[in-house]
Amino acid sequence: MSVEKNIVMALKQVYDPEIPVNVYDLGLIYEIKVDNNKKAHIKMTLTAPNCPMVDELLQDVYDAVSTVPSIDDVAIELTFDPPWDKGRMSEEALFELGML
Repeated sequence: MSVEKNIVMALKQVYDPEIPVNVYDLGLIYEIKVDNNKKAHIKMTLTAPNCPMVDELLQDVYDAVSTVPSIDDVAIELTFDPPWDKGRMSEEALFELGML
């Protein structure tokens, strides 16, 4: 299994503290890259810029990705461009929240 797939599996274990859906299926992860130094670069957003749980959520993402074999470091870039909307959610997340 590729490193990126392992990262996705790790991210699917991180749940938004306010919504019972993991951050990957919620569509909060915009980009996953791994460089030659085994550093994972995660570009992500939040459902709202004023999310009160931002520090906890970022720490949870960092901790989860850090457990992936062959990853030595993690950098997280928080962005709000483009802004998150429910169109980024997976069908599984939409179903789980009763939106399908």
